[in-house]
Amino acid sequence: MTPQLQQAIRLLQLSTLELNTEIQDALDSNMMLEVGEDNDSDKSSSTEVNSQAEENTHSSQNEKQESSNESNLEATSDIAASDTMPDDLPVDTSWDDIYDSILPGTTPAAASSYNADEQPEVYTSSSESLHDRLRWQLKMTPFSEIDAAIAEVLVDEINDDGFLQSSVEDITASLAELDAESEIEIDEVEAVLKQIQNFDPPGVGARDLRESLSIQLHRQANDIDLREYAIMLVDEYFDLLANREYSQLMRKMKISEDDLKDVIQLVQSMNPRPGGQENVNKAEYIVPDVTVKKVNNTWKVELNSDAAPKLRINSTYANMIKDVKNSDDNSSMKDHLQEARWFIKSLLSRNETLLKVSHCIVERQKEFLEHGEEAMKALVLHDIAEAVDMHESTISRVTTKKYMHTPRGIFELKYFFSSHVSTASGGECSATAIRALIKKLIAAEMPKKPLSDNKIATILEEQGINVARRTVAKYREALAIPPSNERKRLA
Repeated sequence: MTPQLQQAIRLLQLSTLELNTEIQDALDSNMMLEVGEDNDSDKSSSTEVNSQAEENTHSSQNEKQESSNESNLEATSDIAASDTMPDDLPVDTSWDDIYDSILPGTTPAAASSYNADEQPEVYTSSSESLHDRLRWQLKMTPFSEIDAAIAEVLVDEINDDGFLQSSVEDITASLAELDAESEIEIDEVEAVLKQIQNFDPPGVGARDLRESLSIQLHRQANDIDLREYAIMLVDEYFDLLANREYSQLMRKMKISEDDLKDVIQLVQSMNPRPGGQENVNKAEYIVPDVTVKKVNNTWKVELNSDAAPKLRINSTYANMIKDVKNSDDNSSMKDHLQEARWFIKSLLSRNETLLKVSHCIVERQKEFLEHGEEAMKALVLHDIAEAVDMHESTISRVTTKKYMHTPRGIFELKYFFSSHVSTASGGECSATAIRALIKKLIAAEMPKKPLSDNKIATILEEQGINVARRTVAKYREALAIPPSNERKRLA
């Protein structure tokens, strides 16, 4: 393959983020490339793509626009000059009334005595990790020297979910190895751990889920209804709760079904991962490559112009080539110009291919856009490759890490491809549609008697969709839906 073809293929498979990085690298290394202005047409000033006549047309239009803008500006200046503006305008308030020179949250009474050096340290967790937050609280706690050392080790052993990942015995043994003379006992480590378990977020430092839920419930307000029953449920009957033995729970706890339901709801309102919210990464936003919208009962596909900057040839440097006398410099500038032309052509080729494939996908999946997942048709790469007269490997590159913005959300182009299952009528049903049907059946099932995988397969067969029980189980797991025994709950 030629270097130009290799470049075109590489650009084709890049995501929007990777493409922007590639474009920036090209701009940094090639002086012949520059970013076009927002008001420039995609074809203006691109000497390798457009004819000279088109450039002249755009140039004359720009000159007319500039002339019009200058006329409007002169007219505006004349109007402004006719009105005399006083030096001082009357106001109904003073500067200090609007902009207080004190910290946000500081009362006016305290403002006069404010001293920046005397202000206490303010803790904010918005940009801090769980361990940073725990260490800050550790410093604020009056530990002895030995207890502080134990606390440091315990905090290090807490994972990102907020759980202690090593046993107290192992931690005690490791402390003994570090300092044989300290003679630290298990009870002392346990005591320090209890203090850490009083830190925020509630439930942190627990050794398992049961202990974390118990810590959180004990820190709830005493006036919460059924709080004591919730503590009893977690501390004494957690295994029965995990196995959903509701009849035994009602008998042992001596409460009604309605009360048990409220108690379980209170337990479920606790955070199963107390440290998870502290380590949430910043959301990564997806920039769609194409957008789809319905205009006059027709689905219209357009490239997202904001996905990547528009490039053009720098006319100033391009015109300097004929004036450069040094042969080496002249040759270098010609090489840069040729590379810039190929790069812009590769970008145009990428956009054209992406648009062509997207058009074909939308044409095949109109029913999904109209009615949702249950109407998704079976589609494979070969179908699109045959329709657009391209190789399957090219379609695979185009649809990887490229996103389409539709009225139903943003989807990767590969989302629209799925295998098929034969129907009783001899037709085909896509795997995506079957997953949607399974999700719908489970959402409508009876809480006390959830549908088994075998029962779901039977219901789908009655609807003319031939699917095995193990296939239902595979699709259910792909939807992150637990099996029927774990979905059982009180109504």
